[in-house]
Amino acid sequence: MATAMGVSRAVVREAVAALRADGLVITRQGAGAFVATEMGRRPFRLAVEGLPSVREGIEVEAAGLAAVRSSPAAKREIRRALAAIDAAIERGESAVDEDFAFHRAIAAATNNLQFWWFLDYLGRFIIPRQSIRAAAHQGEGQRAYLEMIQREHRAISAAIDTGAAAVARRAMRRHLANSQARYRRLAENEVQGTNEVQGTPEAREAR
Repeated sequence: MATAMGVSRAVVREAVAALRADGLVITRQGAGAFVATEMGRRPFRLAVEGLPSVREGIEVEAAGLAAVRSSPAAKREIRRALAAIDAAIERGESAVDEDFAFHRAIAAATNNLQFWWFLDYLGRFIIPRQSIRAAAHQGEGQRAYLEMIQREHRAISAAIDTGAAAVARRAMRRHLANSQARYRRLAENEVQGTNEVQGTPEAREAR
């Protein structure tokens, strides 16, 4: 499909994930994706503009519940996810998948599958790739940017590990608020940089 459409496999995966979220296709491990035969119910949708506040409400509460409900095995899974992010950073990668796995491990640790299913519905786009790409081309660099985020992850994990629900909620709320602020700052800088390039004589001559 990627070859036929002239796109990357990542684009195909994102498209299939979107269709799956809409209930239009089903996926079977080891078999592939298939058109859903029962599409009677209208798929659940979230408006993009309301996503940050909805996500905050869900993930902040998930962190608190994970602190008081998580089993030793669930806490180990959170720590493993945290270590996987460190390893990805060391390899010079964006750690998008590992970051998402960390958030899903917290959701799973609530012992309420609805939290996990909600994050699975949202998909990996809750970790903005464009922020990471933009950071790679700015002064702080991708590694410094990801290590800053990882410090916030560690604070969340430590609070859950010690059973401090209120601290875990605060740490998650701070992390999500900082993520939104970082995204806005990088987006503004990227727009400003684009405008500056377009204003150069070379850019004007190329139009």
